[in-house]
Amino acid sequence: AGPSSAPAAEPQVPVDCVRANELCAGEAACSARYRTLRQCLAGRDRNTMLANKECQAALEVLQGSPLSECRCKRGMKKELQCLQIYWSIHLGLAEGEEFYEASPYEPVTSRLSDIFRLASIFSGTDPASASRSNQCLDAAKACNLNDNCKRLRSGYISTCSRELPAAERCSRRKCHKALRQFFDRVPGEFTYRLLFCSCRDAACAERRRQTIVPACSYEDKEKPNCLELRGLCRADHLCRSRLADFHANCPAALRAPGGCPGDNFQACLGSYAGLIGECRALPRAAGPCRRPRCPPATRAGFDVTPNYVDASPGGGVLAPWCSCKGSGNREKECENFLRDFTANPCLRNAIQAFGNGTDGTPSVKSPLLPATAPSPKPERSPVLPDGDSDTLYGTSVITTCTSVQ
Repeated sequence: AGPSSAPAAEPQVPVDCVRANELCAGEAACSARYRTLRQCLAGRDRNTMLANKECQAALEVLQGSPLSECRCKRGMKKELQCLQIYWSIHLGLAEGEEFYEASPYEPVTSRLSDIFRLASIFSGTDPASASRSNQCLDAAKACNLNDNCKRLRSGYISTCSRELPAAERCSRRKCHKALRQFFDRVPGEFTYRLLFCSCRDAACAERRRQTIVPACSYEDKEKPNCLELRGLCRADHLCRSRLADFHANCPAALRAPGGCPGDNFQACLGSYAGLIGECRALPRAAGPCRRPRCPPATRAGFDVTPNYVDASPGGGVLAPWCSCKGSGNREKECENFLRDFTANPCLRNAIQAFGNGTDGTPSVKSPLLPATAPSPKPERSPVLPDGDSDTLYGTSVITTCTSVQ
């Protein structure tokens, strides 16, 4: 048979879950079944729920409703409400404790965006001057020329780097909130340059590592177990959603030329950025114990926020603050979760593609391995000053222009 002359049907845009919930509420049968399912999921595991015939019937009816196919838009006005509705259905549809979950967000279909086009301008500078430049410092200066970027960046630096007595620690909850506002409200052409700037020396790499203020938002006295971290993350709708989105757009084991689905590096970088400062893994303590001096078990702070683990130039190794110590017979599962960050070709190639200014398959595909002898870390300060001087990290490279303007 010859090719069909009928035009190909365009993919339907899924209804967002807030709207799907409104449509369901307008139908008596759907509304009643949805209330039943919500009651079934309260305090029960999936097997117990499915053993109840009324719960099973409610789930079967809702599978044919707009709720079963609904998705959420990143950064939408009612994002958290949308995600709560999504998981209220899909926690019942999930087959047990799946290692990877489908993303509740609409798929990213665009590829070559303005973000990558701008990166190509920066990467196309004179090679002689580029070899001496600190792209992370240039990214900070570019941010300071934008009022919104400068205001929100100064806000999270102030919150996350506030000087405290030696006996106290920073408020990680407030720091994560400020970071979340920065990465959610500032355009990607500024945030991506700060997160994924290309570095040729340790001073630049240390500035890149300090972008999310690791002393407050990332590091802690002890590393939690990675599986415990994932379990706590999944208890929070927003954290669970961002983690599922990262796994969907940055799969570590996909056999593709660029490592990413459809070589869509923009989707991977966006999902990675969505993890930063997002997840409140532990509930807020009851009563007056809400200050930073509270014991770690009673305050938010253990989450999956990833970061560069050291100041190594080049691509660097990224990981959440966790280890697989104490995993018992689940050690392999734990190591697989950690490798989704530390040995992820999709994420590595996406960062390299951004540094090259191309949203296509990069020429460099060598495996990312940690350095056998890591270079000593430069002296670092917990504060990134608004002046953004390169002298902060003790490098001899000094920018000749004091103002980009």
